[in-house]
Amino acid sequence: MRIRNLLVAALLGVASVVTVAAPAQAAPVTASFTKVSDWGSGFEGKYTVTNGTTSAINGWNVQFDLPSGFSISSAWDATMVRSGQHYTFTNPGWAPTLAAGASATFGFNGAPGNFSAPTGCTINGAACTGGPTTGAPGTPGTPTASATNTSVALSWGGSSGTVTGYRVYEGSTVKATVTGTSATISGLGTCTPHTYNVTAYNANGESAHSGSVSVTTTGCTSNGSKLAGAPYLYLGWGNPPSPTSVMSATGVKAFTMAFMLSGGGCTPAWDSSRPLTGGVDASTIAAIKAAGGGVQISFGGWQGNKLGPNCATSADFAAAVQQVINAYGPVAVDFDIENTDEFENTTVQDRILGGLKIVKQNNPNTKVVITFGTSTTGPGYYAQRLMTQAKALGVGIDNWTIMPFDFGGGNDMYGNTVNALEGLKNFLKTTYGWDDATAYAHTGISGMNGLSDQQELTTTAIWTQIRDYAKSHGLGRLAYWSVNRDRGCAGGGVVSNCSGIAQADWAFTQITAGF
Repeated sequence: MRIRNLLVAALLGVASVVTVAAPAQAAPVTASFTKVSDWGSGFEGKYTVTNGTTSAINGWNVQFDLPSGFSISSAWDATMVRSGQHYTFTNPGWAPTLAAGASATFGFNGAPGNFSAPTGCTINGAACTGGPTTGAPGTPGTPTASATNTSVALSWGGSSGTVTGYRVYEGSTVKATVTGTSATISGLGTCTPHTYNVTAYNANGESAHSGSVSVTTTGCTSNGSKLAGAPYLYLGWGNPPSPTSVMSATGVKAFTMAFMLSGGGCTPAWDSSRPLTGGVDASTIAAIKAAGGGVQISFGGWQGNKLGPNCATSADFAAAVQQVINAYGPVAVDFDIENTDEFENTTVQDRILGGLKIVKQNNPNTKVVITFGTSTTGPGYYAQRLMTQAKALGVGIDNWTIMPFDFGGGNDMYGNTVNALEGLKNFLKTTYGWDDATAYAHTGISGMNGLSDQQELTTTAIWTQIRDYAKSHGLGRLAYWSVNRDRGCAGGGVVSNCSGIAQADWAFTQITAGF
């Protein structure tokens, strides 16, 4: 606490000295770094965030840079986003506020060793030391933007004061760090919307954010938000067919590859038993792409050891998903959240949603899909909770897909599927404030061809009706379980390699291709 003395000269020739105690200045919010350990090839670091003010703060945001050659491999008790050598850590979802006088810590492991300390640290835009922020640069000018199919070029007016560099933000994620007043953001998807703003920074802190500019990459078509019809293909059982042969026979251009599970802890592996890369799944995906197709990759499912319960934090879950995205560049990642270990576990639900927020921020051009079971009238409690939590946490889910089978559909699979989808659409309208068209575009159907486990019957004629409903209402996704079963075997049995009904081979896939 500092006391300032104010000398006041008396008027009218009468001199007097008055000492005035200024109001106490509130202590700042600070973030202090500690190197916990260093073992030569790596190090562990920790930050302590302290709220020295007299009021609770709603969230914190610590940013810093690492020297060239250093990197952080894992973090805990915070959500981490990396852009080059710039790192951003935000409070975890389970700790949205920090009380007056309270502290919170987060830690991380990095490499190599012999590390000193991060540089350019800011806490909520101010210097981490809590020192005066008057030395921070002025606010940059609002950027202007131009776009191509895959990139956005930005330029802005420079800041006053001493400037070390500028950070380009999309939401809370730093997309570029530059020393000049222009930047190009590359690797974007065709016809995707983006909003950017800019800050300047120096050793004293970071400026306020500039005004924002919104821009959409070029190459838009009328179906820019729609995924191709992509039936599930599972290489774990059911005499999986050659996908390129199915493509040639049906015209289908995409498959949903299942399932990505835990290979032990928070490490992704196909079906928990096949390696992420280098195995049959990798060669199958390569063949699909070589034939001009694309893939969605599905995580989870009803059975198996899933990543959601095994990853300790949202950041860990996001890092596991990122490994898969980096390996295969899928058009979409589908999170099939079903059994009680994920679907009915609210802690795991929130962990997954927090991870998907990071995934979407880091991969804005990869669609994020959540698939779940339904009743004949729409989503139940846990599915509704997923949607309301995603909205509350600001998670950018592109598509909510229902599985209208094993849901008591009985003899009217078309009617009950439509009723279930309408229930989903109406819930999304209420939750997000969307109109019908926007809500439909964020929904999808993943059916089951032929006979379901509950002997519900979906014929090729009914599946054609469902597809036509999905097309006419502008749904964003259509899939079914599974290509392995898209072969005739009349007799009423439910098996892994055929549908249980009389049908032509690949009939359901050909219908789905028409989506």
